[in-house]
Amino acid sequence: MSDLIAITYKGQKAFDALVKLGELQKMKLIELEDAAVVTMNEKGKVKIKQTLESQRTGAVATWGFFWGFLIGLIFGGPLFWGLFTALLGGLMAKRTDIGIDNNFMKEVGNSLETGDSALFLLVIKATPDKVLPELEKFGGTVFQTSLSEDAEAKLQKALEHDHVNDAAGDMLELDGELEQLNKLKEQGVLTEEEFEAKKKQLSEG
Repeated sequence: MSDLIAITYKGQKAFDALVKLGELQKMKLIELEDAAVVTMNEKGKVKIKQTLESQRTGAVATWGFFWGFLIGLIFGGPLFWGLFTALLGGLMAKRTDIGIDNNFMKEVGNSLETGDSALFLLVIKATPDKVLPELEKFGGTVFQTSLSEDAEAKLQKALEHDHVNDAAGDMLELDGELEQLNKLKEQGVLTEEEFEAKKKQLSEG
């Protein structure tokens, strides 16, 4: 069983938090299945912008579509749920049917506003007294629930349906630009102000 955690931020701090998570994982202070950054642009559209998997491998083969499905269920509203209910014969008619706490999904879904970002994590294990102080530096509101192996398997099983997989893929808007921006900032090519401005443009793209 993994802990499913969502941290919502005012502005784009989720990108910085994801970078820090990668560092903490390398230090063996936290073990993640994966993590993803989600943004809501000025039009209210929610997209997945970065995942740890895409940063490490440049691909989303294992976790990208899983996040797309999960984020779609949280933020996609009745139309998204209607799609899965029709395709899967009622299996996804209720949030509780997939083993994710209803209150968790409702609270997270209501917490993100235009221009904001969120960090989603699937945590296998962590050292809280080491990890939490680092993440608290970025602020944010934390929501937490558990995701059983059965619930995770049910989500992955749903993705075997082509239409579900396609809909999940529509939630993805990944690219490698953030990593390049970070490198340019570290090299002194971009100032902090220029970096933040370009990161904002990236999130609204």
